Amino acid sequence: MLVVGPAWVGDMVMAQSLFISLRQRHPSPEIDVIAPAWSLPLLERMPEVRRAIPLPVAHGELALGKRWRLGRSLRHEGYQQAIVLPRSAKAALPVLAAGIPRRTGYKGEHRYGLLNDIRPLDRQKLYRTVDRFVALGQEADAPLPPPVPEPHLEISATGRAAAREALGLAGDDAPALALCPGAEYGPAKRWPAAYFAEVARDRLAAGWQVWLFGSDKDRPITGEIADAAPGCTDLAGHTTLAQAIDLLASADVVVSNDSGLMHVAAATGRPVVALYGSSDPGYTPPLSSRARILYLGLECSPCFQRECPLGHLNCLRQMHPDRVLEAITTLHREAA
Repeated sequence: MLVVGPAWVGDMVMAQSLFISLRQRHPSPEIDVIAPAWSLPLLERMPEVRRAIPLPVAHGELALGKRWRLGRSLRHEGYQQAIVLPRSAKAALPVLAAGIPRRTGYKGEHRYGLLNDIRPLDRQKLYRTVDRFVALGQEADAPLPPPVPEPHLEISATGRAAAREALGLAGDDAPALALCPGAEYGPAKRWPAAYFAEVARDRLAAGWQVWLFGSDKDRPITGEIADAAPGCTDLAGHTTLAQAIDLLASADVVVSNDSGLMHVAAATGRPVVALYGSSDPGYTPPLSSRARILYLGLECSPCFQRECPLGHLNCLRQMHPDRVLEAITTLHREAA
């Protein structure tokens, strides 16, 4: 079976639920995944995936010729079915080029002919993103498996130790709090940096380590937190995705906005405090029994906007640090 994977970190984590449900079949298929090159460290930690096939195009790039040639190179693999998770026409092009007899996906932009097992998307019945992914692995109109399996990344002790060594974090046995203050979607998903700093100062005073995670784009935010909470280790832009996964798996508690790193942390099995503002925890929740969701559910929420359309960001500003600190304490105590 060939799966065309999504282009976002959080969605790729949630796609593991599909891979798990497919492998639970009898007989279970071998699963290969076409995916952006950045996602390979995630897929390497998913034992259900036999092979990750890098998609040689940039995010948003049309590159129809490259997609077609990639598909043609896979014709000899003998895939019996393809599942296309993105809803664009370009995402479906490789599976047509590969000559796969059954090509499954949701009705999307101009995909007739590219797909031949086209499913209507019932957004009410399948509200969660993960349910939409898993449903494509079932026969049409078949019920979802009870329950939908949670993602679970395989993390090795060797990988965790190597990441800590490489980033200068080895040798400190104090509890570690991981903070993920970024959210690529936009400011309306970002808890205020000053609040993150207040949480960091409290845990530093209690003898904890505090690690700040993010990409190069998040460095202004993590830098502001590090300046306001001396003693934090600012890792934003300094880790590979593989190192970030292994370090999040080493943390005692993770506090994160609704972001890709939140889904990664949840899939490592670590206790997670997930902060929701403009988005809906019912739509893309952290898929872990060890996650605690904080969401105010104001009248204006969720708006799903990149920036607060009302200009006040009350959905996050009224979520005060004491609530997060209480959740950290509770999760850490439960994990002890």
